[in-house]
Amino acid sequence: MSTRLRIGVVGAGLGAAPHFKSLQDLSDQVDVAWLHVRQPERLTPSALPPGAQVTARYEDLLEDTSLQAVLILTPPNTHLDLVQRAARAGKHVLLEKPLEISLAKAEELVAVCEQHQVQLAVMLQHRLRESSVALAALIASGELGELTGASCSMRWWRPQSYYDEPGRGTLARDGGGVLITQAIHTLDLMLSLTGLPTQVTALARTSAVHRMECEDTVTAVLSFANGAIGSIDATTAAYPGFPERIALNFTRGSATLEAGQMQAELVDGRRLSVGTHQATGTGANVMAFDHHAHQAVIADFLQAIRSGSTPAVSGRSALQVHRLIAALTESAQSGRAVSL
Repeated sequence: MSTRLRIGVVGAGLGAAPHFKSLQDLSDQVDVAWLHVRQPERLTPSALPPGAQVTARYEDLLEDTSLQAVLILTPPNTHLDLVQRAARAGKHVLLEKPLEISLAKAEELVAVCEQHQVQLAVMLQHRLRESSVALAALIASGELGELTGASCSMRWWRPQSYYDEPGRGTLARDGGGVLITQAIHTLDLMLSLTGLPTQVTALARTSAVHRMECEDTVTAVLSFANGAIGSIDATTAAYPGFPERIALNFTRGSATLEAGQMQAELVDGRRLSVGTHQATGTGANVMAFDHHAHQAVIADFLQAIRSGSTPAVSGRSALQVHRLIAALTESAQSGRAVSL
């Protein structure tokens, strides 16, 4: 296998920009051979990865035997079909979050990639921020001790015009509202540090700020197996938008992640700080964030293909956050605590 991998990109919508910037920065490792979009005539020249052939036929990518992987950037309700076809053609897959619109479809998607022995990575890039990696290592070292409490806050802002786009914030296209579309990043990062809770109790509402089918505000209480408790505060109705924040308490210290920065204080007097403040798309400009975490996920995916190792943000690991979102949704709908 050559060092420089050939991939195809599927979709070039709102979320494509950080992926394209990352691929450009990784041009010494990857050749974007194809770009598949349904309406090529609507693309502007700046939207095209250099040298990519544009096609309206997904089959062109699947039939290209020299193509090793696809990067899928289409709406969530299209993912299962596209991934199934790619896996059957022997193409590795890097998928924009979420995996799919329901837990059942997400599990089926992961299973088909494992069945056909192709790599599946997911763009849940917050895990590979410098600050996140540093905190994960600190927790793994045991220096902070045992988890006693966790708080996950994502208080963002989206104007009504954001939800006026057909399909956005609907069950049919997105699979839900704030949980599966925005908070999924922060929830996934929290779970990568704490593991799944054993029980959740949640309330979910569509606030007076928005006209939309699904929830834009969720509050929840979490219970972990070791007795630790936690909370979730997620909304897109908090003007003008605030940095997402994870705060973790341990028996020998505490740590926070906020907008790309990690701060930890240990009872032995040590203070640790890693990372720099980053814009996170919390306000009306949803794409106002740095692309380097995207680049880290793509680079890791390419290395996983070369080495046969498991991607850092694998499809199977991403099922955790889908299980949590499904439990939160069930609890909010039933009015009862839900066990995981």
